[in-house]
Amino acid sequence: MIVLKTFNRKELEDFISSGAFQQYDFLPITKHRALSHLKNPKAADEDTLLILAFYEEKLIGYVGCFPDLFVIDGKEIRYAWLSTLYVNPEYRKKKPAKALLKKVFEEYEGRIAITEFTKEAEALYNIMGVFEYVFPKKGKRYYFKTDAAKMIPEKKPETKALKPLFQTLDAAANLLLSIKNLPTQKPDFKYEVLERIDKESIDFMTDFSGVRDAEEINAFIDHPWVLEGRKDERYLFSSFADTFKYFWIKIFDQNNKLKACLLLQLRDGYLKIPYLFSNADLDEVVRFLNYFMITNRVKGFTSYQTQLNKAIQQSKTFSHIYERDFHREYLFHKDLLELLPKNFNPNYQDGDGDCMMT
Repeated sequence: MIVLKTFNRKELEDFISSGAFQQYDFLPITKHRALSHLKNPKAADEDTLLILAFYEEKLIGYVGCFPDLFVIDGKEIRYAWLSTLYVNPEYRKKKPAKALLKKVFEEYEGRIAITEFTKEAEALYNIMGVFEYVFPKKGKRYYFKTDAAKMIPEKKPETKALKPLFQTLDAAANLLLSIKNLPTQKPDFKYEVLERIDKESIDFMTDFSGVRDAEEINAFIDHPWVLEGRKDERYLFSSFADTFKYFWIKIFDQNNKLKACLLLQLRDGYLKIPYLFSNADLDEVVRFLNYFMITNRVKGFTSYQTQLNKAIQQSKTFSHIYERDFHREYLFHKDLLELLPKNFNPNYQDGDGDCMMT
């Protein structure tokens, strides 16, 4: 018989501080991800943040919950994102994944959302029969360097033996690209690069509606899910990377007035833009991004920011070598959808949900 154990904020804090989470064959959570959950401004004390599944006192699976909320007509609608779901393959016939999901539905009364899921997980969610696809986003990935040594073996594992050859080809191609980009000059407009959101930016952001405010974004910048360092192989989700940094960018107009703010996330050569705030044209944003990509040796850049992608398509200076379309799906539990107004759209930015964390 499968036994489930839930952890709210206080219980998770005790679980981590005691070191008890380290005792299992695989880790159900990392210390820094747990700390981030504890610092989540939208997590209530009673919210379930982690559920463990045991069989004969052996840990066989877990699911992580990431609380969030909508404010609609002054009323809060609380829900949670599924941030992790893992089961030991040896025990899949015991169906711990379904048991964990049913417990999550029970804890949150069906108010569950999911995004950035694997094909395998998506199949399971569809089998459950309680989710609907909503609010799809179209995006782009732009490539600035070749990365055959990483991409080809990932798609075709039988080519791993050729990785040294791919590395040599990457080095030669990227040297030529670096030479080509040498004439790129620093932007001729004023901008600032900060580690977190400052007071001037907070005042600027009040003119924009969104799911997250500056306080919440700063909380996750200060308490990331991914740290720079060597990964503990016992944890199956994102936890460490060679490079993982956030950059808060401020761009000013000719009158020294703030005209755009954006959050960048750089991980192992790949860039994302979780948040962008601007009512002006985005020409300076595109020019800054191009300069940032080159100076930081960015390999690829993924954006679901519709207006930014349009501005990039119109730009003659954005020096990418290749681009391809991306698509992001969101799954909402039917019970959550019933609480939302007809034709409701949260207008999620790239970083909403748990996307900015990894």
